[in-house]
Amino acid sequence: MELSTKGRYAVMALLDLAKFERESGLVSLNEIAARQTISVSYLEQLFAKMRRGGLVVAKRGPTGGYKLARAAAQISIASIVKAVEEEIKATGCDPATKAGCGGRETKCVAHDLWVALTGHIHEFMAKISLEDVLEGRLLTTAGE
Repeated sequence: MELSTKGRYAVMALLDLAKFERESGLVSLNEIAARQTISVSYLEQLFAKMRRGGLVVAKRGPTGGYKLARAAAQISIASIVKAVEEEIKATGCDPATKAGCGGRETKCVAHDLWVALTGHIHEFMAKISLEDVLEGRLLTTAGE
């Protein structure tokens, strides 16, 4: 199971934004792109989704940029992944077609295990905020 580039880059970009907006207020996509080695055009797509998802606000113009829409402590990793329409799951099942794992007609023998794992991953990401990651509180927060 793997988080796609879209999800990973969205999390990286918002961590960068949270860190550097503390120092300078608004942060441009060019700055984030340079620090995180992500293309500006890809960041534009991600930030449009995150803006619609209520995670960031934008100011246009020469002194413009982005900032978090609320405190870093109030933005979970799960909300970032959800905003960029990323689905994390450990099964190959498609609920839309009611197909089983890996395209089979029935569930695989480990189906319930993978569903439980997916639930734990979502729960974990919902407990972790941007601030937790930036402050190095990842292990203690996740273990609560």
